[in-house]
Amino acid sequence: MKPVLFALLTIVTASASASNIVINQRVPAAGVAVQGELIWQQQQISARPWNSAQLGGKVRVLLHMAGRISAKDQNAALIDALSKANLPHDRYQTTTIVNTDDAIPGSAVFVRASLKSAKEASPWSQFIIDANGAVRRAWQLKAGGSAVMVLDSEGRVRFAREGALTPAENQQVLALLKSLLEPQTS
Repeated sequence: MKPVLFALLTIVTASASASNIVINQRVPAAGVAVQGELIWQQQQISARPWNSAQLGGKVRVLLHMAGRISAKDQNAALIDALSKANLPHDRYQTTTIVNTDDAIPGSAVFVRASLKSAKEASPWSQFIIDANGAVRRAWQLKAGGSAVMVLDSEGRVRFAREGALTPAENQQVLALLKSLLEPQTS
């Protein structure tokens, strides 16, 4: 049954894929040199360069969004469901990339402050500030919006969608995560 389910999910999600994101492949190479990944260490937050080669090792939901409340709100229901799902931090991670180059003029400083607060509250989650829009360009995502991807532990895309997910798609993402996190038996 699982192979049939995965085949069906692959067909369904392939038609809803984000720009140049390809199902069962790694995301295209992208890097953030300005700002970058927020690190919580010794009660302080710092930033370091980040690149997409670091996306392996854990099952993850990757959220890419413009630095606008409207982009965040597009998938607030999924973000809420993920926080309630109590997924194992040793095998799962949420990665949020925020394009502050695509923020309402003058608001980027507030977006960065909000992300730093979120990192403090969820130190196991990954937050990346993309001040120049490098990831959006590399992945050819639409400006002003939001994209959701599910990556397996090898960093391969298993689900990809730009825009607001429907309630059914939110359930699809949660079911896929549960399946990817189940212990594999041989």
